[in-house]
Amino acid sequence: MKVIRRGLSVKLFLALSLSSAAFAATAAVKPEVAFKQAYPQVKVDSFESTDINGLYQVVTGQNVLYYLPEKDYVVLGEIFTKEGKSLTAEKKGQLAAKLVQSLPLDKAVKIGEGKNVIVEFTDPDCPYCRKASEYLMKKTNVTRYVFFTPLAHPAAIAKIQYILNAENKVKAYDEMMLGQEIPANAPAVSDKVKALAQEHMELAKKMGVQGTPTFFVNGQQVLVPIRKRSINCSRTNC
Repeated sequence: MKVIRRGLSVKLFLALSLSSAAFAATAAVKPEVAFKQAYPQVKVDSFESTDINGLYQVVTGQNVLYYLPEKDYVVLGEIFTKEGKSLTAEKKGQLAAKLVQSLPLDKAVKIGEGKNVIVEFTDPDCPYCRKASEYLMKKTNVTRYVFFTPLAHPAAIAKIQYILNAENKVKAYDEMMLGQEIPANAPAVSDKVKALAQEHMELAKKMGVQGTPTFFVNGQQVLVPIRKRSINCSRTNC
């Protein structure tokens, strides 16, 4: 198990830190009850056993953590198979797939009219996003709903606002994804558009997006294998 904290929200981290872990589970206490007594400030959405004997998976919001009742230990990290598949990422993908159904698609940039629906979170300054966009632009059988989240490129916010402010948003999107600069005569961005750009970023946070590009194809998140995990931009990469 590889322990990481990058994807853990500050709120959850504080909840775990401030909770009392003095309650040790016994044979007479069910593991879920033991966890709730040891960490009363953590909201439990689901609690289930894992393939590792004695280790339980706890879902709280979009976070996945692991609990060892014997010691009242909480492990923050990912479980991988020997093939490099992250079972933790797979679970997070399932959680996100449920949320994607509630996304306000009318607030995204719609591209295409194909039968296959792709919801994507992207960044016009992310090199991997540009490559993905170039590939998808050649596909005629997809409808894309594009949301923006500049995780590693704060300067991209101006480009995002330019796209959302444009009368022809698809054309503006193409320009920015091709690396062009914002035209000098571009119209001023309204407060309404700035609020929409911020809403895109809040939606990405709600979905648990940790890197760009992130795709949901026909409702299912497309996960990148561990050996290719660096092929995206995150807050600490790109």
